[in-house]
Amino acid sequence: MKDFDSWNTEKKGLEKSGHETLAFHEREIWWCSIGFNLGDEQDGKNELFERPVLVVKKFNNKVAWVLPMSTKQKEGIYYHALEHDGKIFTVILSQLRLTSVRRFRRLVRKISPHQFELIKEKLVSFLKKP
Repeated sequence: MKDFDSWNTEKKGLEKSGHETLAFHEREIWWCSIGFNLGDEQDGKNELFERPVLVVKKFNNKVAWVLPMSTKQKEGIYYHALEHDGKIFTVILSQLRLTSVRRFRRLVRKISPHQFELIKEKLVSFLKKP
């Protein structure tokens, strides 16, 4: 059973954090407190309910479209494999979401322009499919 009460407490703290704007950029991977979600939506892990996310589109210093990532290898049109330090991560294209930067915890790294273009092309292709 998910402990939604703990997530609510953490989310209230994020709301009060006062960190409304942040210097971040597209192509960056951030640890992000995405919380407990419903059904098959990706959940955060540990006491901060975190998961790495890739910043796909920055709208301003407050919000961005992000793609959650997983350490589990998955294949298909909804996923993109990304290697870092000999580990394979999966970018989950089907879970594109608008996220407040108040959820961002710490920067992991920036991916290469080439990898970013591959992910964007796959995402656009996925969105165009009927």
